Amino acid sequence: MTTQSAGAADPPVIELRNVSKTFGEVRSLTGVNFAVNHGEIVGLLGDNGAGKSTLVKIVMGFYRPDSGGEIYFQGRRIDDWSVARARSLGIETVYQERALSEKQPIWRNMFMGREPRTRFGLLDVKRMRSESARLMSEHMGFTSAAVHPDNVVTTMSGGEKQGVAITRALYFDAELVILDEPTMGLSLSETKKTLDFVSGIKKAGKSAIFIDHNIFHVYPIVDRLYVLDRGKVAGVYAKSEITMDELIDRLYRVARSGSMDGP
Repeated sequence: MTTQSAGAADPPVIELRNVSKTFGEVRSLTGVNFAVNHGEIVGLLGDNGAGKSTLVKIVMGFYRPDSGGEIYFQGRRIDDWSVARARSLGIETVYQERALSEKQPIWRNMFMGREPRTRFGLLDVKRMRSESARLMSEHMGFTSAAVHPDNVVTTMSGGEKQGVAITRALYFDAELVILDEPTMGLSLSETKKTLDFVSGIKKAGKSAIFIDHNIFHVYPIVDRLYVLDRGKVAGVYAKSEITMDELIDRLYRVARSGSMDGP
């Protein structure tokens, strides 16, 4: 399997080679090869128990692979992999719960845990408000005067909340944004808005992993797709090489036989 897309001059942003993960007697992943290239959105599909969560938690640094597995970031092997190491390299996660403080204004959420300070050591509230206003206009598409940085997050729609979380990740120079089922529980209009925000990640020249059960949400937005089944990679496809109907058919094959090429 080739982890580098055709014509890609640079090494992948993140690459996992021969990664396995065992918990006691349970093998969650077996010999997984996985990569995300620069400016690429990669979809990760699979049923419950396929190994998606374990794979993503390895990318995030929560788990380290078993002996023999290797992790590379922008072509350099990283041995001291951890949450802190992953985050320092620019890996950010947007959870389905959105991890926002609902009762706080947008500007507080945008800078939560990374608040800029004045030369006197005080919170630079003026800067946070002005930067939030700029981000809301330039990256989130809010142009109405009724929507401003002092709006409390709880008043926003689900799609708008996802936009805050994604914009926050990009503002802090994320190289790779992990999207954990970002459309779960959203209405059709909110889902469309969230997918527009996901497209903005690529426009910003960054990369993303899009994890979801809903192929109809994943397929239109990604460049490549990985399908996991029982801890193994059952298939890797460039979207340009497979139609939605063909992919659905092959997913049925995985469900029946555990192989994309099954009978």
